[in-house]
Amino acid sequence: MSVINTVLDGLSNAFLMAWAVWWALVLGFAISAIVQAWVPRERIEHALGGSGARPVALATGLGAASSSCSYAAIAIAKSLFEKGASAASALAFQFASTNLVVELGIVIWVLIGWQFTLAEFVGGLVLIAVMTLLLRVFVSGRVEERARVHARTAETGHEHHVAAARMRLSERLRSAEAWSDVAHNFRNDWAMVWKEITLGFVLAGFIGLLGNDFFNGLFLTHAPAAVRLLENVIVGPLIAVLSFVCSVGNVPLAAVLWSGGIGFAGVIAFVFADLIVIPIIAIYRKYYGSAYALRIVALMLVTMVIAALIVDGLFSAAGLIPHARPTRADIFGSVKVDYKLITNILGLAIFTALFALTMRRGATDPVCGMRVDRVKALRREAAGGAVYFCSEHCADAFESDLLKRGDGSTHGTVASGDPGRH
Repeated sequence: MSVINTVLDGLSNAFLMAWAVWWALVLGFAISAIVQAWVPRERIEHALGGSGARPVALATGLGAASSSCSYAAIAIAKSLFEKGASAASALAFQFASTNLVVELGIVIWVLIGWQFTLAEFVGGLVLIAVMTLLLRVFVSGRVEERARVHARTAETGHEHHVAAARMRLSERLRSAEAWSDVAHNFRNDWAMVWKEITLGFVLAGFIGLLGNDFFNGLFLTHAPAAVRLLENVIVGPLIAVLSFVCSVGNVPLAAVLWSGGIGFAGVIAFVFADLIVIPIIAIYRKYYGSAYALRIVALMLVTMVIAALIVDGLFSAAGLIPHARPTRADIFGSVKVDYKLITNILGLAIFTALFALTMRRGATDPVCGMRVDRVKALRREAAGGAVYFCSEHCADAFESDLLKRGDGSTHGTVASGDPGRH
């Protein structure tokens, strides 16, 4: 029975933490979906070629307006890189899309406080600046160009494609088509990260059952302050790498680590490290080859440690580092009649409404599983009727598979963003 009780307690903790942030997740993903759907990106993407401060700044802005999914971030960065964006711009995009997005900031605020949210956003900008300065120490121009050649031959996984029509904001607010763009971005973001988020809550729930003796064994407690600080910013990313959790999913773990004794800088370094978890390192190797992958992972790790130290120094000087740590009960909370009940009900209503819009207007891309708007998606006529795709890549892959199997051919295309051709 003790094993069963432990399992139930861990799952209960996971549910209570999810209850605390459900509304924040929905609100964050909804805002992110609106930005993705309604902020034009084409001109920015075309301006990312070459090196210098301007392309890096544009990549940072584009990343901040993108999904927080780490896997989507590296797929889009790979696409930008192979089209001519510098390594600095591609990495800036990745850092921005996993550290400067609104949903991450809201969840951090709810679970561990506004100081950590501010530190995450300040730290994200510091990350990009430090990475840009150190890039050539780790990656030579020759290695970068070899990686670009490799990227052009490597198959990219799922990418988020946006096909928003040109509208003024007032028109978008009244347009079912514009809200359909939002709904499909919202649904696809959830499809990409729900496993990561669920795993993060479950791990946090069970780790939260461990006593403080466990955490005292992870973090130095009786060493000089400088040694403790350095140990924290190194151990934090290592825990993140071993946890296999990335994106918003590592925030619940960060909350438990903060409660268990890791320092402020360690928490920030831990959250930064979602781009160097083991599954993502394997993708870097696939996209760019081993030499470039090892170099950028080393660059990112060093950058994360330095950025966390800089943020800790800035916040310490400004008196913004919180000293009171939440208890496990504070982190996991409880279900009761309070503002969270009302906001969670509102979050459920928004979630249901947006998903319902994708059910009414949407279809599933049979290649990548992405939900697309039938009116605006690429379309092929197959033997069983119309089939819809998120991109030419998926449409071509579908046709190629049909030809290999001898199941017939397809014909006809609806251009993305051209609802008249269907």
